Amino acid sequence: MAGIDRPRIEAAVAEILAAIGEDPARPGLQSTPSRVADAYAEFFAGVGRDAAGELGDAVPLEDGHTAETVLMRDIAFRSVCEHHLLPFTGVAHVAYLPGETVVGLGRIPRVIETLAARPQLQERLTEQIADTIEQGTGARGVLVVLDASQSCVTTRGPRQTGSTTVTVAARGAYADPTARAELMALIGRGVA
Repeated sequence: MAGIDRPRIEAAVAEILAAIGEDPARPGLQSTPSRVADAYAEFFAGVGRDAAGELGDAVPLEDGHTAETVLMRDIAFRSVCEHHLLPFTGVAHVAYLPGETVVGLGRIPRVIETLAARPQLQERLTEQIADTIEQGTGARGVLVVLDASQSCVTTRGPRQTGSTTVTVAARGAYADPTARAELMALIGRGVA
């Protein structure tokens, strides 16, 4: 993976193991620095990548046609909190009100995946997804809701194992409380 300095990661992990009083040469730990470097290459693959490029080419709507809300629910994602380098996982719900174009539905999860594959804060990730979709599609409105479990809350400190954090970013037409409430209702229940 470009940008990942595997030898530095491996050396740093070996040093952390020694710093906590472990023996990095112990049979169970010998491959740990390499495994952590592999994991970090995956976790941080979005560093330096252009998330807007993941949207691909937008498809113009036919003349005189407009599109109503496009809502994708329950898009699984994972990221790493920049405060403790612990993972957070959850689901994203993304709605957009197309302008003159639409994008392939598979493109939205790619945007989320790219932005999440960086040291992140959930609050900033939510805003970045909304901005990328709004700017990259010319959408008349965007709503992003992330619902995630933060390891720094569930496994250390307060150890609130059942808690999740919800963050919301609204742009354009969806900044209107009524429009946003309608979408939140659709996110919260099944749509037949």
